[in-house]
Amino acid sequence: MDLDDIKKILEKDEETAVSEILSTVKNRYGEVPYILDFMKDMPELLIPKVMYDNSIMREFERLEPETIELICIGVASALRCDHCLKMHIRVARRLGLSKEQIFDAILIGGALSNASVLSVGTRALDSEINGNSDSTEECDVCNLNNRKETV
Repeated sequence: MDLDDIKKILEKDEETAVSEILSTVKNRYGEVPYILDFMKDMPELLIPKVMYDNSIMREFERLEPETIELICIGVASALRCDHCLKMHIRVARRLGLSKEQIFDAILIGGALSNASVLSVGTRALDSEINGNSDSTEECDVCNLNNRKETV
């Protein structure tokens, strides 16, 4: 989405802008995703979200739409977002992607999710058992330093 398109959207009244945005989304996806439909009465949130998402995922030409959907499927799988995953599978099917291609994206998402779990877990284990740590920063959750306590 270029700046002229953004200006045109922002010059419209809220109701018209939301209606046109959701119509465009429906034309592109074949449906309006739940979260966008939920936000339709909140134009101050919906309009910038869709413009941002559109600028990232839909308006550049370096990746094909099919590739973008496969990435979305892999990420939704890794994040365990059932609703997003199902919607992107439907979109991928409408784009002509095969069950096998979609499954490959799910497998890749699963492998990366597994690697993330193992990375976090083994680093915590190594830090606590061997005193090895990649960081001395404080934890934002428990406000403790990442250092080995002596007992």
